[in-house]
Amino acid sequence: MAFSHRIAALAAVVAIPLGIAATSFALTDQPKSPEVPPRVELDSGSPTPTPTRPAPTPSDEVVSRPPVTDSPASDDDDDAPDDDRGEPGDDG
Repeated sequence: MAFSHRIAALAAVVAIPLGIAATSFALTDQPKSPEVPPRVELDSGSPTPTPTRPAPTPSDEVVSRPPVTDSPASDDDDDAPDDDRGEPGDDG
């Protein structure tokens, strides 16, 4: 009797997922095959004209040097959190 219960359980373990997969496959829509147009037409316009003089490359551009200052580049008076508030410890 125990042997028949084991066979029934094994059959259920195999049959239930197979039944679900078969039902799912049967209920899905089959995709249509893509329709190919009978003829493909290309744009018959003339190609765009190439510019007579290409734009300058970055190596051709002239950039002026920044002005020389006596103060270090990291010295910025506007970055202090207590500027123009009149809080204690303000030097101004």
